[in-house]
Amino acid sequence: MKYTRIAALAAVGVAASLSLTACGGNGSGKVSSSKGSSSSSSSSSEDGSTAESGSASDSSKSTADDAKPGSGQDTEARAGAANGATGTGGKVKFCRTQDLAIDARDAATDEASGRIDITMVNRGSATCSATGFAGVDIKDADNTSNPIERGHAQPRITTLKPGDAAVFNLAYDIDSTGDSLAHPTNILVTPPNETHTVSLKWPAGAGEIKGAYTDVQVYPTHTTK
Repeated sequence: MKYTRIAALAAVGVAASLSLTACGGNGSGKVSSSKGSSSSSSSSSEDGSTAESGSASDSSKSTADDAKPGSGQDTEARAGAANGATGTGGKVKFCRTQDLAIDARDAATDEASGRIDITMVNRGSATCSATGFAGVDIKDADNTSNPIERGHAQPRITTLKPGDAAVFNLAYDIDSTGDSLAHPTNILVTPPNETHTVSLKWPAGAGEIKGAYTDVQVYPTHTTK
């Protein structure tokens, strides 16, 4: 009986040892599975990063496409048209004195209001702008020149094609007493935005100036059409 009990205990010990070995093997299997899961997760994360990077690239390309040139050119063309463009983005140049035929005539409508009309004809080969105030001085018989002040008026766009004319006028009150102290002989005209001057004869038959030359006013150009 004693030996039989010892043998039975030994058999139980061997069975327990085998059971522990089997558990150790299953644990090792779980670790391997965990490693595989971790590797799979890492791979998935890398795929996600690649997709996000591709999306940013597409967005950048779209922004670049939206920033195509052309809108600036269109704006420039519209601005050119507003300023009297003769071509795409081009602007009309100011009329040069040498391209203008200029003359002065008496245009008074009554015996009280003096008016001198000064006409400028574009005899050049290109369209030009005569917009604004001309510079005017009146030369007196005593050989002095007197600058004429601007009247209260807003300039009008005055674009001249070849052969077109622009006009501006001098206005003053007529002295009918015969005692005027002003004895004008010439009108010195500098077209708008120019520096070259032409000298015109004071129109014969124009009424005498009442007061001083400071009482004469020049008005802006406008077309005759």
